[in-house]
Amino acid sequence: MTAIYVTVSATRGSVPREVGAWMCVTRSGQSGTIGGGALEWDATRIAREMLAEGQTKGERVFPLGPALGQCCGGAVTVTFSDAKPQEMRGKPLWIWGAGHVGRAVVSVFADLPDVAVTWLDDAPERFPEDVPASVRVFPAPQLTDAMAFAPHDSDHLIFTYSHELDLALCHAALMHRFGSCGLIGSATKWARFSKRLSALGHGPAQIARITCPIGEPVLGKHPQAIAVGVVSRYLSEARQQTTKTGGCNDQRASDS
Repeated sequence: MTAIYVTVSATRGSVPREVGAWMCVTRSGQSGTIGGGALEWDATRIAREMLAEGQTKGERVFPLGPALGQCCGGAVTVTFSDAKPQEMRGKPLWIWGAGHVGRAVVSVFADLPDVAVTWLDDAPERFPEDVPASVRVFPAPQLTDAMAFAPHDSDHLIFTYSHELDLALCHAALMHRFGSCGLIGSATKWARFSKRLSALGHGPAQIARITCPIGEPVLGKHPQAIAVGVVSRYLSEARQQTTKTGGCNDQRASDS
């Protein structure tokens, strides 16, 4: 066991984060957040004790005022687990970037069955206040480091604000393992990225596993139009892969 998932499973009164907020704690680091402060520090300490002792499950109620000295005054129930939290069901889809396109894509995927969406950005304030309950939000100050926590069969869609960050995430994905990976951008952008990924040591067959451009460019560049094209292509290729494999969900997904 190398990591403990720490998930807010219930709240009462004023609390720093909503039900479903989570972080992943390893022996030497962590990603995600359940609200910071004394709550997060104490939960991190407990998770590391579990790792040291080989424990795999636990639950703890934190009264924020009297126990931790936080001014929120409510109470948070935190679940500790060595596995992906139980509410995340279906094929893992990691969406990178909470800008206009990321928001549009997430809003469509959130209501689809059999897709477990994890939504990442390096600035928590970029996420909207009304994130769908089915979507796991993962704020990660060092965004590329979060790739290490993605299940190896995850599909990835990359929509960040920075070309350099996009490239770093493509490199991180290729160093990790993934089901599929799609990148927003033009053919010109992808030609530059392909050369740079090659210079980083990735072979042509590896680089070709990343799809760029994604979606259906004919639909236009409006965020909602991009979202429609991306989701349509994802579902179409998922269905083709399922038919090809006689029911396996290891889709090549993302996009054009």
